[in-house]
Amino acid sequence: MGTTASQLRKDLLSEYQELTFLTKQEIILAHKRFSELLSKEDRNVPTPRVPMEKVLSLPELKSNPFRKRICHVFSTSDMKDGSLTFEDFLDLLSAFSDPATLEIKSHYAFRIFDFDDDGTLDGGDLEKLVNCLTGETDDTRLTTEEMRQLISNILEESDIDKDGTVNLSEFQHVISRSPDFVSSFKIVL
Repeated sequence: MGTTASQLRKDLLSEYQELTFLTKQEIILAHKRFSELLSKEDRNVPTPRVPMEKVLSLPELKSNPFRKRICHVFSTSDMKDGSLTFEDFLDLLSAFSDPATLEIKSHYAFRIFDFDDDGTLDGGDLEKLVNCLTGETDDTRLTTEEMRQLISNILEESDIDKDGTVNLSEFQHVISRSPDFVSSFKIVL
């Protein structure tokens, strides 16, 4: 389904519009931005991939503390290198678009925060999440005791089945009570 032409075929454009939450104009802009990230050699490959480092250079991702996790979650690369095809890029933009549903956004947020990809948010994932949000400098890093207390509070509030982790349904339950989540979980080109 991938295309490297400077113009998207009309049938692909329609298909992408049906499969995403993006408008035709957004898809065309996404294709333009994706194509700008491709090297000259990659433009002739049937399904080109943009390396994660180039994706991370986009201003829309540059300052996002979860930028590398975002690339890894949306990448379909067998190499697990965070590189993106155009369709991966569209999936990313679709999930972060305004029309994407709470269920879609919370599903991807959960996957982004699940740093060890084990299907649950445990203490290690929560610590990494907090460090991403607060920064990992000596000035902003929480003390061991502060981190322990914060993780304990998060689990107390979120871990409904009391198994020491937060699963997807528990995470979605918490997110459903956060009115700002849908509007803040977005990336606009």
